[in-house]
Amino acid sequence: MIAAYLDLVDRIHQELNDLERVIVRAERGVYAARQRPEDQDLYIDSAALNLHDFYSGLERIFQQIGSIVDGNVPSGHNWHQELLQQMRMEVSDLRPPVLSAEAMKMLDEFLRFRHVVRNIYAFQFDPERIARLVSQMRPAWGQVQAELLAFAAFLEQVATGE
Repeated sequence: MIAAYLDLVDRIHQELNDLERVIVRAERGVYAARQRPEDQDLYIDSAALNLHDFYSGLERIFQQIGSIVDGNVPSGHNWHQELLQQMRMEVSDLRPPVLSAEAMKMLDEFLRFRHVVRNIYAFQFDPERIARLVSQMRPAWGQVQAELLAFAAFLEQVATGE
């Protein structure tokens, strides 16, 4: 268990580094769309893909926490929503909540947008919604990153017995 927790801490840190790059790419896509209106659709597509990657990267972390720490990852039709809710809950004798209610609320729209990206054609994207979501990434990222780093510190403490 201890080694698995330390491996999970490393995965969390790596995923957080990768997510920072994803955010920058999404921001660049929206900026470029504003600078080059004739190619707006191409840049908005890029931003949308990176918005999808933002939530998917966080979800990979949540799945690892569910699997390694909780011993349970939801399945079924609503598993994405259930997993996000699972991260909000304390698991008695195992871990504190991974996310606050505020962070969970911030991430909910990114989860819903991830579904949009997977289920419609890119030419149907709403550029205004994408630009709004990209502008919300930094605040959400600041909150979620801080909470995931605190959770990683908790895992290290448990693993090392300090």
